[in-house]
Amino acid sequence: MTNLILPPEATGDESALTQRRALAAHEHLEAQAFPDAPEIPGLRRLIRESWQRSAQLKANPDNPEAPLALDHDELEEYRRQHPLASIMPVIHKLLVQPSHDSGLLVAVGDEVGRLLWVEGDPALQRRAEGMMFVAGADWSEATVGTSAPGTALALGRGIQISGAEHYQRSVHPWSCTAVPFHDPDSGALLGVVDITGKASAVAPHTLSLVEATVAAAQAQLRVERLQLAAALASRPARRRTTGTAPGSGRAGGADGGKEGSLYRNSLQLLGRDQAVLSIEGRTVVLSARHSEILALLSTHPDGLSAEELSDQLYPGGGSTITLRAEMVRLRKVLQQLNPAAVPESRPYKLSMDFVPDSGQVLSCLQRGAHRIALEIYRGAVLPRSEAPGVIRLRDRVSALMREAVLTDGSAETLLKYADLPEAINDVGVRTAALKLLPPRSPKRAAVVADLERLEAELGGG
Repeated sequence: MTNLILPPEATGDESALTQRRALAAHEHLEAQAFPDAPEIPGLRRLIRESWQRSAQLKANPDNPEAPLALDHDELEEYRRQHPLASIMPVIHKLLVQPSHDSGLLVAVGDEVGRLLWVEGDPALQRRAEGMMFVAGADWSEATVGTSAPGTALALGRGIQISGAEHYQRSVHPWSCTAVPFHDPDSGALLGVVDITGKASAVAPHTLSLVEATVAAAQAQLRVERLQLAAALASRPARRRTTGTAPGSGRAGGADGGKEGSLYRNSLQLLGRDQAVLSIEGRTVVLSARHSEILALLSTHPDGLSAEELSDQLYPGGGSTITLRAEMVRLRKVLQQLNPAAVPESRPYKLSMDFVPDSGQVLSCLQRGAHRIALEIYRGAVLPRSEAPGVIRLRDRVSALMREAVLTDGSAETLLKYADLPEAINDVGVRTAALKLLPPRSPKRAAVVADLERLEAELGGG
């Protein structure tokens, strides 16, 4: 959760003074003047800037608890597939086991601030449930404001937050230290590791302890990947290789889910004009045309003939000669990334399974896991593509996402969707959100302003 970083030489009196100043700063929040206020003496710049972000994101400091983002079934499936699952034994040995009788909790969250594991002192766990510091809850800055997990993710570095430095007042009795967890190969943000409790949670040595634990877990993840790569290299050549994409629930090969937990073979198409392909820890940004080809082949596992792929790729139909030249260039790119990823021909067909992020969204929507789908959904599929097949895929995913949000979404879900580029002028989504927001919600004003703007623009006023 959250902690206040005190300098190593801080005395008890200095700590008390810091808390008094932080409590005084909350008066600015009550007066709704804080976002535009000058720097408050005694409040750390890091905390002040985080409070400002929290206010701009419309986090409510008076919310008594964090919202639950993942229910039991969603949580079990999601964390089983998450790459941090494989390093939990390291976290257990170095942090969880020592914390059981020390008045501390250890939490591990994903890259968007949702807690996946919360373990440690049993009595403290029961107390923490009162503010929903539990597995499945959302502790991002956008939701609860300044907290160690959310702010560490926002800043991309380790942080300590103590008592009244928290944005949410229900968290003032607590202090925490959190460190982000980055992929040891790609550097991508995978999650966050947090220690929560009383004063000992922000002791000078605690940050170093969590940083050392994260470093050890990253090293373990790299070792496991090297061992897996060696095992795969020693296998007899096979016609098809399988992998698991984030949240897809699919695992292949003799290693089953283990291979999927270490490597997230994925094709990222959502909200970007050039797809990002990741295979067994290696990543490449594809050209726009190659992005379209892999998007189409990934949705046709049985393959496409040259004529079929050409029709879906080029507006008005295209030459198969042009397509074949493009496929030669694509094969060269994939050969360098991973020879097993080179597509087959006659028909054109992927030789390695990876579920695109658009496929993950469709899978989640089909299961009714709309909140997970919205977390994955970063925008339309290859938004600038004019390939007929991509347009059909884009329209299908976007339409189903919007329908799910309108049908089963909460006000928070609707507002999150409304922030997407494709929903910037969506009157229906904002109207639905306004109906669900409580009468005194501070978020109503922004929604009303958006609706008035849209009415003026669409009405020609």
